[in-house]
Amino acid sequence: MSATRTTLAALLLGATFFTAATADAQTLRWARVGDALTMDPHAQNEGPTHALNHHIYETLVGRDQAGEMIGVLATDWRIDPENENAWIFDLREGVTFHNGNAFTADDVVFSIERAISPTSDMKGLHSTVTGAEKIDDSTVRIVSSGPNPLLPNNLTNTFIMDEEWSVENGVVEPQDFAAGQETFAVRNANGTGPYVLVSREAEVRTVLRRNDDYWGIDQFPVGPAEIVYTPISEAATRVAALLSGEVDFVQDVPVQDIERLSNEPGIRVNLGVENRVIFFGMDVGSDDLDTDDVEGANPFADLRVREAMNMAINREGIVQVVMHGQAMPAGIISPPFVNGWTEELNAYPQPDIAAARALMEEAGYGDGFTATMHCPNDRYLNDEAICQAAVGAFGQIGITINLVSQSRSLHFPLIQREPPETDLYLVGWGVPTFDSEYIFSFLYHTRDGAALGTWNPTGYSNPEVDEMIKSLASETDIEARDATIARIWEQVKADTVYIPLHTQMLAYAMRESVDIPVDAENQPKMKYIEMAE
Repeated sequence: MSATRTTLAALLLGATFFTAATADAQTLRWARVGDALTMDPHAQNEGPTHALNHHIYETLVGRDQAGEMIGVLATDWRIDPENENAWIFDLREGVTFHNGNAFTADDVVFSIERAISPTSDMKGLHSTVTGAEKIDDSTVRIVSSGPNPLLPNNLTNTFIMDEEWSVENGVVEPQDFAAGQETFAVRNANGTGPYVLVSREAEVRTVLRRNDDYWGIDQFPVGPAEIVYTPISEAATRVAALLSGEVDFVQDVPVQDIERLSNEPGIRVNLGVENRVIFFGMDVGSDDLDTDDVEGANPFADLRVREAMNMAINREGIVQVVMHGQAMPAGIISPPFVNGWTEELNAYPQPDIAAARALMEEAGYGDGFTATMHCPNDRYLNDEAICQAAVGAFGQIGITINLVSQSRSLHFPLIQREPPETDLYLVGWGVPTFDSEYIFSFLYHTRDGAALGTWNPTGYSNPEVDEMIKSLASETDIEARDATIARIWEQVKADTVYIPLHTQMLAYAMRESVDIPVDAENQPKMKYIEMAE
């Protein structure tokens, strides 16, 4: 460990020591590898950001601990009997924001319009939504350009803001995260959720206080009176903090420490499969790459090169050696939870270096080439080690990789910018709608500069696939829709736009008096948690 990292670890442990010394039994000290990227609830469609914001803000509909759809700020929802292109939502009454403002239909209309605006990273979820209308103070209609059977599923991470507070603080438009914009909503929040934001030091510590005026205070345990959320990037430091009693709950348990923690007196470890696949993406559309040593050509644009890379990866080896068995090899970028996933689609090639080298030779790259890979080092379990394993695999077929490993706060903007600033990169993708359309719309549809393809920096563009993807949002015949999903998967898998690696598994570790079940979306919900006296 470098001197700088040692100092940082000491500072982090010092901060948690202070918390441990002053916290009572009703304080939950929560640590994970990375922080929320922003408190603006529409600026980033990203797991850790949503996980923290779910405690402060709320959605119309959500998912409980079992993954079942439930009403949150909406008590009922249905297709408008007079307009098949719209859904009607009955709103929960008697709800207030943390500043005391009443929650009304105006706030829902404002929030939906904000979520589909140009700088919102949530707009890709709502590509067919044309707007929202107030029917009365407790009823809202959300309108799409056509029938949208999955509209409620797309709302589980779309948070509702207080219109009055947003206007007063100049945050009517979402933060432009990719451009590095700073706004009041980046570090301040005003939701209807079970916890109130007390203080926020990005990448250091966030403190939440139980909202005693929460509408659900008598329906849910809402056990922790205070939550102290601390990002600790170093795996060893995170585990040491739990073992020493400085934190109560570690969300991102290093896979190499699961067995040891499971046998540690006073420590509980809960395991589960995450709704997320880890994979590599690459620029397949450019005429030339910025970071390779091939002049006037793009090796990744050649399907044979992509197939060779896919064949070079030893998924089972990565699962066993890098992930210590805590992952499942994947052949498509969809976890098993998702509608459209099948065992047949999930088949993946066994590593075959000789066959891969033959494909490289056939493509004209028998002597190999050099390229740059971008990798986060604080987002996914063992993300940097996964990239290092892939560097070795690609090296065996003649592709020399320059690995750039950095924080996800620097990594994700490279993918989202237009034009993108990465040729080859690692990313993980969860599917909160539990439907393949979510994957297709964000990752395979042509980047249209608006709502579709927002996480597709690959340059992949297939007009036939685009049309099939668009049809999924309005197709109400389930059999026909599932058939279209199957056709899309068959095509995009054959095109090898991405190199799937594995479905990530999760381990949560905590002191024995706390029991926090693994959440498939890796968004632990503390309002369900009881605290031992």
